[in-house]
Order: sequence, then C-alpha cells, then structure tokens
Amino acid sequence: MKDIFVIAPSKNISPMLSDMISKVTRYTNYTLVENSNNIPNLQNKKIFFASESTDINCDISMLHFFSKLYEKGTKCLLGSVGAILVHSSTDHGTKRTSQDIIYLANNLGCSFIGHSVVEATSSLRNFITRQKNLNLPLEEICLIMCSRLRNRLLEYNPITINNPKILVLYSSPHKTSNTLDLWHMTSQHLSLCDIKELQIENGDVLDCKGCSYTLCTHYGTQNKCFYGGVMVDDVLPSIEKSDAIIWLCPNYNDAIASNLTAVINRLTVLYRRMSFYDKTIFSVVVSGNSGSDSISKQLIGALNVNKGFRLPPYFSIMAIANDPGEIFNIPQIHELAKDFADNIKKEIKA
Repeated sequence: MKDIFVIAPSKNISPMLSDMISKVTRYTNYTLVENSNNIPNLQNKKIFFASESTDINCDISMLHFFSKLYEKGTKCLLGSVGAILVHSSTDHGTKRTSQDIIYLANNLGCSFIGHSVVEATSSLRNFITRQKNLNLPLEEICLIMCSRLRNRLLEYNPITINNPKILVLYSSPHKTSNTLDLWHMTSQHLSLCDIKELQIENGDVLDCKGCSYTLCTHYGTQNKCFYGGVMVDDVLPSIEKSDAIIWLCPNYNDAIASNLTAVINRLTVLYRRMSFYDKTIFSVVVSGNSGSDSISKQLIGALNVNKGFRLPPYFSIMAIANDPGEIFNIPQIHELAKDFADNIKKEIKA
C-alpha cells in the first residue's frame, strides 16, 4: 500500500488546497479520484481526502462523493487508512468538515492515523502557534505539515496486539445505564483481554485550569498536573499503560458527559510527554432519542484529530434506548455487541 489515492471531488479547488495536494503527492505514486461516478476500488488503500470547505462550512461535492460510496456498501473502504487535507474559504469550518469526513469514512471501514488532519483556514492563522517555534511563513508551515502527514501515512503499518490492555472510562451509574449494559454485552466476548473499568464520578476530575505551555510541560515531566488527585494517581497512569481506551458515552444533551470531557481536557499534561499514535480508541454511545453521531464526532475531533489517538474502522457502536433496560429490547443487539467485540480484538494495533 505504498501508492496514495487522493479523493478531491470539488470543482473549485483553491490555490492553497492545490498546493497542499501537490505537497503530499510529490515524489509519490498517486491516483487522483475526482469523479464520483467513476470510483475505483478503495479497499486496502492509503487515502487522502482533500476537501474544500465553503462559506456554509461544508464540502457539498465531498458529501455527494460519500453518497456514491455508501451505495457500494459499508465495506467499500475496508482495510484502508485515511488522512485529510482541508482548506476553508473562511476562518471556520475546517473542524466540522474534517469530523464529518472521518465519521462517514470510518463507518465504511476506513481507519485514521493519529493527528489525521492538516487544516488551512483562509487566513492560515491556525498555524500562528507553530510559527512561534518554526519562525517560517504560515503557508510554508502548512505545507511542511502536509509533508509530515504524508510521510506518516506512507510509513503506517501497525500490527495487531495480542492480549491487549484495555481501559474503559465511564461516568454513568451502574443500575440505570443502558450504555453500561451495552458495554457489558460487548465485554463478555473479550475474555482474553486485560480490561480495567474506571468510573469518573462527580467531582473526581476538575476541568483543565488552562496552565501556560511551560507550566503544563513542567508538570508533565514529573508525571503530575496542577490539580493532582485521581487524574494523576489513576487516570493518566492507566491511559499510559493501555493499548486501547473505550469511552462509554451516554448522550447528555448532544454532548459528552462533563466528567469525561474534563478527562479529555486534562489529557494535555500526558500529551506533552508522550505520543498517543499507538493507542486505539473505541466508543459506546447510547442516546435517549437521537444524536449519537454528534457524540461520536466530538470524540473523533478531540481524540483523533487533536490528541492523536489512532481511530480504527467502525470505532463506535451506537444505539437508541431511553428507559432503564430498554437496550435489551433492540433487535439483534447481542449480535451487534459481539460484532463490535470482534472488531475490538482485531483492531487494537500499534
């Protein structure tokens, strides 16, 4: 899988996105896919999705392309590994566009390397923080990031981990949680895995204080954080030791539960010290009515795009269940949970 496939269906590619595509295809064999009516076999490929986000914060051409992919079935990207180049005509929209693409491709069998996106807003001001260290023009920094992403995608060749260490993070009460029930349906098929379940209770983890980079790095080198407590004593060490983290996320008002959001925000101290590229994430998301996709996209943005965790294919199992125990009434839910468990065992890689 040394060749690259570049999916770029937009008819109005900007000069900036064109330069980004040129950077990732330079000195590399590649196939440019532009026509949604003539899509080649995209299984077991290294894929760049090149997206032009418009002033309405989406790429209509890319969405049309995915509608054609979905007609081919939910395995049409199976075995492929993806990354994204996205340019916006405004200073907004790159995150939403990226999350939409990753979510759609993931449900077709595509995995994504950690830090899977290079975003270029219209002003390129999203690279100012990097400019403080690199002391280069913003456009040049963007293209350097594209080149690095290409190299990581080409070199990516993980292998399955046997008897993996799995950390399960949740905040729901045991007796009434459909999310926990769905997880336990799954975990009964993971007997050979080393599983640790960790409940984040109210008040256990305070949200990030927003320390300066220097102060956060100082604490990180000592395996500490400004707040200390269970985050330092248990959560961060458990994440560091794990091969995979499974996030159990009941849908609270179309947002990740505040306790788990605090954990994500406090990951920075560990993130300063180590890479998460060899750690895989999964999620169990249950909604009372709708919106599970919103939660999954938030996890994608926070953990794969921002923090750099590996995103395996079909990373999330989602369901709708409101009353306690209703999860058991969903048709074929036990079969779906077993399939999800099989995917977990197959897709914990490094």
